[in-house]
Amino acid sequence: MPRSASRSASVSAGLATRPGSTGPPTPYARQVLDCVERIPRGFVLTYGDVAEYVGGGSGRVVGNVLHHHGHEVAWWRVLLATGHPNPASPVKAAEKLKAEGVPFLRGGDRVDLSTARWDGRRTSPRRTPRR
Repeated sequence: MPRSASRSASVSAGLATRPGSTGPPTPYARQVLDCVERIPRGFVLTYGDVAEYVGGGSGRVVGNVLHHHGHEVAWWRVLLATGHPNPASPVKAAEKLKAEGVPFLRGGDRVDLSTARWDGRRTSPRRTPRR
């Protein structure tokens, strides 16, 4: 079936702007935002962690939600699986994380996920000093 001239390839591939992206958050987006709101100061989650925490979606979908609605929450506490801060605004995210006391690995461009990743329960950091 030939593609309509008014329908782009991205729409047919499901990559167009999702419903709710310019309006109020969808129920799934609200779950993502609620999860991000729960991340305590000084802790982080990866995009994939957030998807797992809410029980669905993927890191990419979580990133899409934060792209459209992240201004409502502490978006800088959600990282790439590598520990790198939000790729849309890495300098600002790193500044905010460092101000909260989030530990970075040597070189200062990646968060130390082994100590900064939130376990869903703790509300204050319990870290051992690095040697």
